[in-house]
Amino acid sequence: MALSKEQLVRDIAESLDLTQASVRGVFEQLAQIAQDCLENDGELTLPGIGKLKVVERAARTGRNPQTGQPIQIAAKKSVRLVPAKALVDGLN
Repeated sequence: MALSKEQLVRDIAESLDLTQASVRGVFEQLAQIAQDCLENDGELTLPGIGKLKVVERAARTGRNPQTGQPIQIAAKKSVRLVPAKALVDGLN
């Protein structure tokens, strides 16, 4: 079951007896902090969840799925989540 942002906000607000607006504000601030941290340091640790890391993806040759023609895909930065050991152990 995938949780939407609104479902997550509602569940947290109910469990902690907070308003949904305040929980939504916390999520928005967390997203901004994560973006700033990844831009500056390249990684962010979320205790119990994992570590967000910036990874460099090299330029490569791909194929246009409609025509089959080769195309160049530019190098770019991406974010990868390395799950915490406690999270993985909890699943198994």
